[in-house]
Amino acid sequence: MKTRVIAAMLAGSLALGGQALAKEGADQYPNGAENWMAGALPPPGTYLLNYTGYYGGKLKDGNGDNANIAGSPAKVDAWFDALRVVKVTDITLLGASWGMQAIVPLVYQSMNLPQIGGRRNATGLGDITIDPIVLGWHGANWHVTTGLDIYVPTGRYDRNDPRVSIGANYWAFEPVAAFTWLGQSGWEVSAKFMYNIKAKNTDANFGGMAGSYRSGQELHVDYALGKHIGPWTVGLSGYYLKQVTDDKFNGTVVPEVPGVWSRGRRGEVFAVGPSVSYTNAKGTSFVAQWQHEAYARNRFGGDKFWFKVVTAF
Repeated sequence: MKTRVIAAMLAGSLALGGQALAKEGADQYPNGAENWMAGALPPPGTYLLNYTGYYGGKLKDGNGDNANIAGSPAKVDAWFDALRVVKVTDITLLGASWGMQAIVPLVYQSMNLPQIGGRRNATGLGDITIDPIVLGWHGANWHVTTGLDIYVPTGRYDRNDPRVSIGANYWAFEPVAAFTWLGQSGWEVSAKFMYNIKAKNTDANFGGMAGSYRSGQELHVDYALGKHIGPWTVGLSGYYLKQVTDDKFNGTVVPEVPGVWSRGRRGEVFAVGPSVSYTNAKGTSFVAQWQHEAYARNRFGGDKFWFKVVTAF
């Protein structure tokens, strides 16, 4: 029974979504996606951002150890490519530039769950993100951008087999506030703060019982700290996430499963790693980074490798 319950829970919590990255708990946003100049909305125009990368990790219990599921850890590997289109208009609202964006992720996921048959793969469209109102303010050496990201459940979902689910099967709404400070000496501090509010997954399966599952709300931040040296920027980037409310099934807090997750399955993770950016003479930026999840509880913990290209049409 314990193994069936765990497998059913994973079906609702290990899918891929948002900007296309292996979900670490019940994420739709791929933590760590934004770094350098995260708070700076660009000048009016249309911009294309392409995120390509890999995530690999193992499920961690409430103590940060590998979860013990029938004697074997759950593992996930995911390769992704997400296209993000940003349109910044000539219109100002409340003294801010007004923009909008959409993110379309494509995902290849390979998940190994020995207790329900081993490894299976899935490829397809993840959960799309839209934001119709992005507002950006600018100062002499600072920038602030706000928005409301909306996650649309467009990805494939199978409540009985998490290995082939690449969508979360619920809507989510996320207020965003991003900040950048860039000093005259070239030092930069950037952070993107988010609060994720999830709707119910009404097609969940918990231990063979059909019902609704609501993942807990999360406060999380992407960050970057480094220095601009000519066309280069070098430093550290990463993220921190703290789940602030419990996961619930049919309105009841998810109980503890010793060695797998704690009561309420409140996730927490901290990641850090090197990041480097180069901007060419035409204004196209290239970012490469590695982020190691040094601390993870009640969610997947592992490593992410990113390559991002930002260009204007």
